[in-house]
Amino acid sequence: GVDLLNLNLMKFPDIRNTVGNIPMEWYKDYPHIGYDLDGKKIFKPIRNKDELDEFLDKMENPDYWRTVQDKMTGADIRLSDEQVDLVHRLQEGKFGDVNFNEYEPAIDFFSNEVMIHPVTNRPQDKRSFIPSLIEKEKVGKLVHAIKMGWIKPRRPKETTPQYYDLWAKEDPNSILGRHKMHVPAPKLKLPGHEESYNPPPEYLMSEEERLAWEQQDPEDRKLSFLPQKFACLRAVPAYSRFIHERFERCLDLYLCPRQILSFFLLFFIQVNVNPEDLIPKLPKPKDLQPFPTTQSLVYRGHSSLVRSISTSPSGQWLVSGSDDCTVRFWEVSTARCLKTVEVGGAVKGVAWNPNPSICLVAISYDDTVVLLNPGLGDRLVSTATDQLISSYEEPEEVKEQPVQWTVAEGEGHEQGHRLILKHPKAVRQVTWHGKGDYLACVMPDNGSSLQVVIHQVSKRRTQNPFRKNKGLVQCVSFHPIRPYFFVATQRYVRVYNLIKQELTKKLMANCKWISSMATHPGGDNVICGSYDCRLAWFDLDLSTKPYKVLRHHKKALRSVAYHRHYPLFASGSDDGSVIVCHGMVYNDLLQNPLIVPVKVLKGHTITHDLGVLDVTFHPTQPWVFSSGADGTVRLFT
Repeated sequence: GVDLLNLNLMKFPDIRNTVGNIPMEWYKDYPHIGYDLDGKKIFKPIRNKDELDEFLDKMENPDYWRTVQDKMTGADIRLSDEQVDLVHRLQEGKFGDVNFNEYEPAIDFFSNEVMIHPVTNRPQDKRSFIPSLIEKEKVGKLVHAIKMGWIKPRRPKETTPQYYDLWAKEDPNSILGRHKMHVPAPKLKLPGHEESYNPPPEYLMSEEERLAWEQQDPEDRKLSFLPQKFACLRAVPAYSRFIHERFERCLDLYLCPRQILSFFLLFFIQVNVNPEDLIPKLPKPKDLQPFPTTQSLVYRGHSSLVRSISTSPSGQWLVSGSDDCTVRFWEVSTARCLKTVEVGGAVKGVAWNPNPSICLVAISYDDTVVLLNPGLGDRLVSTATDQLISSYEEPEEVKEQPVQWTVAEGEGHEQGHRLILKHPKAVRQVTWHGKGDYLACVMPDNGSSLQVVIHQVSKRRTQNPFRKNKGLVQCVSFHPIRPYFFVATQRYVRVYNLIKQELTKKLMANCKWISSMATHPGGDNVICGSYDCRLAWFDLDLSTKPYKVLRHHKKALRSVAYHRHYPLFASGSDDGSVIVCHGMVYNDLLQNPLIVPVKVLKGHTITHDLGVLDVTFHPTQPWVFSSGADGTVRLFT
């Protein structure tokens, strides 16, 4: 049945499994069944059904008879009515196409009469029965070269062990890099006259000098011994400090160069500090590559300012929402506008679902949020998304919700609209959870408790997570790993635990008005942009106050963003520039993050005192997109 189904899908090839047209029996002993476009293994679905489970499934599942296994992906597929009819026709010996006429008049291309002359009377080639002279000449040249010694047999591989320098490529400033440097052993001071067994009288100590020498600390003494005078060499006794000095010498050789300072000497010593040494030594930007440096593409088409942009999980498509009441879908590599969808108001926010198995885009305008299926990319993903939405069944008990859910119909459905959510107030921001099922919306209103709502798309239900909001909510964000929820008001960022339903932390941004927020993919760092030209970096494990405050922009910050894989973050401002910074977060908890500004990107024209309104990174490449008040979207690579 699957082979017949594959005949129907030849027009639209399945791009999930790119292993090619090979026998799938080759993978029967492996846990995977092929490879996707990124080169990652496609694992077979876990099949732990025994005969009893198979029999129960056969008796209870009404669609068991039309369920077949796809050999390319190993998944179970439910055949549609058209595909079942196709299978029945082929089993009965009929043609697959209903409209095909099998009794068309036949045309006799070849005559049934035997002709005198054959089809071809070409004589046999001479080279088919005579040895080749060219090959003979080549072999003769090779034999002559071997005789003359020009061609020599391959030497057998040397079996002598090879030794490699482990620290050849290490940074000389690092600890491992210092191992390859040759440090000479500290030399001993040559003996002087005071070490003689018969020194001159001026080197001998008087009684007062001897008492002063004994009262001094061992580190402060100029001599480590008392000079003594003997009549002859035979009268010199054994040296009492011999073993102690040998031990000190071994320490000098083992821990070279070694310096012994007592606490009091360290306390009273005068420290001469170079002022340049107090400035932290930052690495050069060229050592921190890759990061975006040049403007590559400009996406033109909007007639008004572009407030929000978002990229698809694969990085192939880009969506932009503008005040001209349109949403445009672009191909990233060519800057070609593939689709334009008109909505009923100025678009305040767009967000592409981060789940690669779902093709949904959330669009907010006025008090409405539309979940739109653009139909781009993999046809199977697009149809699976429509099936997921159409398979929803309403519960028996319908609870009253603050948001009205409706299914799009008519002209809106043809444009791609699937679900329409009517809110009680204007929606300013939409953001997805990393799994792609939950959607958070922000409706700023200082006098209301309904400022943040969270929608669950699969169950079509809405919940208000807060009884009351402390302040005017600006933006929200989901934690990428743990069940935390970040809510930014004008001056604070509150971190809530969604499972325990309690406030975990309250971050003080030290700025007048927060405009935007982004969470690091690792989850332990947050950046906030503000209208008073500041960017605050929070280390959640370190403190509730900013670890670093950057004042690089001259005007208000409108948007901030982290890269999903590279140690990069960017900020867009009304001064028309995008500043890209290197932000390395180390796995060692004792090492603070390294923050280095690397590039200022300019290209947008300031329009009505507004510059860059939104920035976002490409999901896989070190590229950054920016949208501005000049109605363009720009790609910096």
